[in-house]
Amino acid sequence: MDWTTFFEPITLSIQISIIASLIVFALSVVIAWIMAKVRFFGKSIVETLLLLPLVLPPTVIGFILLVWLGRRSWIGKLYESLFGQTLVFTWEAAIIAATVVAFPLAYRTMRAGFESIDSELENSARAFGASESQVFLYISVPLAFRSLTAGYILGFCRGLGEFGATLMVAGNIPGKTQTIPTAIYVATDGGSMRMAWAWVGSMLVMSFLMLLLANRFTKN
Repeated sequence: MDWTTFFEPITLSIQISIIASLIVFALSVVIAWIMAKVRFFGKSIVETLLLLPLVLPPTVIGFILLVWLGRRSWIGKLYESLFGQTLVFTWEAAIIAATVVAFPLAYRTMRAGFESIDSELENSARAFGASESQVFLYISVPLAFRSLTAGYILGFCRGLGEFGATLMVAGNIPGKTQTIPTAIYVATDGGSMRMAWAWVGSMLVMSFLMLLLANRFTKN
């Protein structure tokens, strides 16, 4: 077995998932708190849009991202003017794909954590003069810490296993955008079952350990 070939997709998948899950965490914490605590017109529509990637086929998400990030889009043109290369079929595109598909799962977990907080605690802090940002940072976040951590872990796992959207928007370039799922697909298609099983085993082990950790945080 070529160990360099074996570890490249694993290393790349972990790097992409870490960055994507950090982005997802930063977005989800704020958005989940707003959706859990603030009432506004059209909230159900916003909620539906936020969860839409959870039910859409990954290829549909990949197609949408391909259109939005392609050379003819304003995002693609801006990226090319700044960095001198197209955004699609790059490492950055793989991060974007992982972020989009991982967000809904992390968001739902974190929102549930914020909704479980006794609102009287937050209202008491406001009554004593705490601002909304202070309530958020010193009351809501600490009380929802377990759910926030579980949301981050689940987002990481979802990004780690992303296949369809990543393949469409980032491709399958060895050493650049080839993640574990795409590497398994190519190995299976090419008859390299031993290599495919090795990647499948590594994915099973990592996912099992991460989910076991997430379960510990979601237990009461």
